[in-house]
Amino acid sequence: MMKIYTKTGDKGETGLFGGERVSKSNLRLNAYGSIDELNSFLGLAIVEVTNTEIKDILINLQNKLFVLGSDLATPETEKNNKLNIIRLPDSFIKDIEQIIDKYDAQLIELKNFILPGGSKGSALLHICRTISRRAEREVVALKNTEHIGENIVIFLNRLSDLFFVLSRFENKCSNIPDTKWIP
Repeated sequence: MMKIYTKTGDKGETGLFGGERVSKSNLRLNAYGSIDELNSFLGLAIVEVTNTEIKDILINLQNKLFVLGSDLATPETEKNNKLNIIRLPDSFIKDIEQIIDKYDAQLIELKNFILPGGSKGSALLHICRTISRRAEREVVALKNTEHIGENIVIFLNRLSDLFFVLSRFENKCSNIPDTKWIP
C-alpha cells in the first residue's frame, strides 16, 4: 500500500508533473494551488446550491478545473509535450460563455452594484468568484515570467463572470433578491 506522505516536500520543494523540482513558493504552484482551493469551494457550493442545473454546471466545472490544474502543473517543454497532457481547449471558454448568456438572459438587468450574499449557495458562489479572480491574477503573474497556454487567462476571466451570474441566478431560484450596494 502506498503511503499518503512521501517526505519529498519536507525541504520546501515539490515536483511538477514531468519531474522538475521547484520551490513551494513558485508562482506556478501559487496559481494551481488557487485552482485547487477554488475546486474545494465549488464542492461546498454544490452541497449548498438549490438549483439542480447549477449543481450540474458546477460539477462539470470541477472537472474542467482538474484539466486546468494539470495544464498549469506541467510546463510546456519538449519532454512534457510527450506526456499527452490535456491542455485547456477553446471549447471550455465557449461552454462558459454559452452558460453565462443562458442564465444572464433570465435575470433582471443590474442598475446598481450588488453585495455578495443572499442565499447560502449564492454567497458561496461569490467566494468562488473571488478565488477565481485571485487565481487569474496569479496566472497572469506566472504568464509574465513563463510560457503558459493562452486559453488559461481567458478561461479564468470568464469563470469569474460565470460565478457572478450563477450567484444571482441562485438567489433568484431561492426567491431572495440581490442586495444592492448603497453608497
